[in-house]
Amino acid sequence: MSHSELAGALDRLQSVARAANVDSAAANDEAAALVAAICAAQQGAPDAWAKAFAAHSNEFATAGARGAAWRDRPTPVLAQLVADGSGAAPDYAAALSDVALAASDLVEASMTVLAAASVFAAAQRRCVARSTQAVDVAEVAEVATAPPGEPSTKVGTPAESLDALLAELDALVGLTRVKTEVREQAELLRITRMRAGKGLKTPDINRHMVFVGNPGTGKSTVARLVSRIYRALELLDKGQLVETDRAGLVAGYLGQTAQRTSDVIGTALGGVLFIDEAYSLLGDQYAAEAIATLVKAMEDHRDELVVIVAGYPMPMEAFIDQNPGLSSRFRLTITFDDYTDDELVMIFESLCTAADFAPTAECVGALRQRLLVTPRGEGFGNARAVRNIFEEAVVNQAWRLRDLPAPSVDQLRELLADDVAEQHH
Repeated sequence: MSHSELAGALDRLQSVARAANVDSAAANDEAAALVAAICAAQQGAPDAWAKAFAAHSNEFATAGARGAAWRDRPTPVLAQLVADGSGAAPDYAAALSDVALAASDLVEASMTVLAAASVFAAAQRRCVARSTQAVDVAEVAEVATAPPGEPSTKVGTPAESLDALLAELDALVGLTRVKTEVREQAELLRITRMRAGKGLKTPDINRHMVFVGNPGTGKSTVARLVSRIYRALELLDKGQLVETDRAGLVAGYLGQTAQRTSDVIGTALGGVLFIDEAYSLLGDQYAAEAIATLVKAMEDHRDELVVIVAGYPMPMEAFIDQNPGLSSRFRLTITFDDYTDDELVMIFESLCTAADFAPTAECVGALRQRLLVTPRGEGFGNARAVRNIFEEAVVNQAWRLRDLPAPSVDQLRELLADDVAEQHH
């Protein structure tokens, strides 16, 4: 590839955008963020990127942070085209994919950048085929989120049917206990709403939740589904999910934290506020200020805000117990178990399928062996760890094929046992 190939990919994206009545600047901004995310660690990338997009090199990091969320999910414009049922969605996805692949040659690309380009490109192509897939592994991997305090679920898209959303929940790998509890909560809220509609007395059902479990067990994924389910039940009028953490809520000075927390809460009204690693809001004045603001908002906006807090089991128990306002509002705790080896293999195989790779039986066997000897403590990443192994395999395959001038399609797709082994080039 050459810089002219990136320019050609950008021109094709603009052509598709015009045909789809997509704002030209919005399409260009998505392309710029996508390229910055792919080339984030590449030496010389900021200056090359600035020339390609007529921007300032200081904007490179900000654009890359925004684009990082699209490693596993579609860009906002593509997501909207798909939600609208636009016939232009496949062409826009293909054009974004071309931009991602061309990005790897913005500067002299490493194997890691080449692998990232492939992963980002596959995420965009996969979006338009999602309705035919049994498992949305990209979301199961629970790796990329919107920047703290920004909606990661598109506001304004049509409400979905409850049955379709519960079917999407059921299609996730594993999470048997989680699926049962979310379904029970949905049915409880549905029946409660029906009783109210018939003029019957209804109990005060707490809609807030605590998610506990290790990283990579699907907490963010299920939180996104809960936001959409609550909207389908007409309990929330927007159904957006706003993901944040301590850094998104706590400011540098006392007095400022309340305002920052209030601002984030404001973006979540009508939807779900998801606070990851919520136990970090424990033990200091700044955290106490954020919690006090949150508890007040949960009372003042009880009909238009749902809060889900998440983290490791023991620290989350201490977090809830620190404030009576929290313990009275978070009565439902859902535990996310670690994935079994069989489930992790299913996730790996689905990642391969989505990105047009074909692992051999020996490759899968080597993966099982690697999982068998991997310690399973709090630091184990579950689906996140499997995604890392997949991306390592893509890099290892590229290195293995480096001396072949024209590898066949089968060679380009095939992943071998050695590819899932940790290697250093």
